[in-house]
Amino acid sequence: MDFPINDLMSEKASTEWILEHFHPNGLRCPHCEAAWAEASEFRRTKKSQLIVYRCKRCQGIYNLYSGTVFAACHLPPAEVVLLVRGVLKGETAETLARELGHSPVTITRLRRLVLHNATQIQPETPLADNVVEADELFQNAGEKRG
Repeated sequence: MDFPINDLMSEKASTEWILEHFHPNGLRCPHCEAAWAEASEFRRTKKSQLIVYRCKRCQGIYNLYSGTVFAACHLPPAEVVLLVRGVLKGETAETLARELGHSPVTITRLRRLVLHNATQIQPETPLADNVVEADELFQNAGEKRG
């Protein structure tokens, strides 16, 4: 998955990326499944500046992170995108915490949740090909024999 950093640094572009990847069927009320169009802006969060919506059908409130591992998180959308990018690149929690300017404990918790969710959506079906390539380093774990 490519992360065009220059394009994703704006709040609008980051929000659109999160909507596309975290809510592929569109943002919906987590309480009654009403469409995003059936909600009104309620307020904006202080830290992350996310718009909180109030569902007109059930009066429930939700935001862009509702139903995701970032539901109780106060990161702005651009930082969430950079966090997911860093996790997928294999960067350590300490490196991500330094780059994003957050506590290593918070980043470690979010990193573990992202990785756990990634393992949950892996396909269970076997590969179609019977031939698999392996790196000699892992297979031999030593010198080659003549």
